[in-house]
Amino acid sequence: MFTGIIETLGTITEIKPEGTNVHLKVNSAITHELQIDQSVSHNGVCLTVVAIDGEEYTVTAILETLERTNLGKLKVDSVVNLERAMRANARFDGHMVQGHVDQTATCYQKDTLGGSWKFWFRYSPSEDILIVEKGSICVNGVSLTVADVGTDHFSVAIIPYTYENTSFYALQEGDTINLEFDIIGKYLAKQMKAYQSITK
Repeated sequence: MFTGIIETLGTITEIKPEGTNVHLKVNSAITHELQIDQSVSHNGVCLTVVAIDGEEYTVTAILETLERTNLGKLKVDSVVNLERAMRANARFDGHMVQGHVDQTATCYQKDTLGGSWKFWFRYSPSEDILIVEKGSICVNGVSLTVADVGTDHFSVAIIPYTYENTSFYALQEGDTINLEFDIIGKYLAKQMKAYQSITK
């Protein structure tokens, strides 16, 4: 489990296809603290460390992951948000994040507000998804609060610290991002759907 509080940024230094898999080599300030088999969130995707070499480590993304996330769009020098799995005795600063991306979305508008930023995203609505204003959402691994919500879009407001210390500083209109919806909202949506089917 993760919390959506980004520890640091990583830089993709090598992308090596092998069959339908892709091995990603990442340079990061936390590499020396990692261990093989450890889980690390990359743009909100939970991946396992399979090799460590100096300041770089390697993770493997399989076809299912590449098809459901934006990891297949990464290039050498791309920046990714990194977070290690939460410790059981740690403070819970974000919200419950599994590292399981539900779908990708597109940034269609970026507003600079003179001290903060608002990003607008378009996604594919579903009966199994519940987004509420001022609720939690995970964008590229970052725990955020929903500012505005519509039938197929939502926005988040970004403070300067988050903008400067995550990949949001590089995010532009047209970019694809990973979305993980609030797990509590997903369970509620599923229960509501089941209840409606019974009462019809």
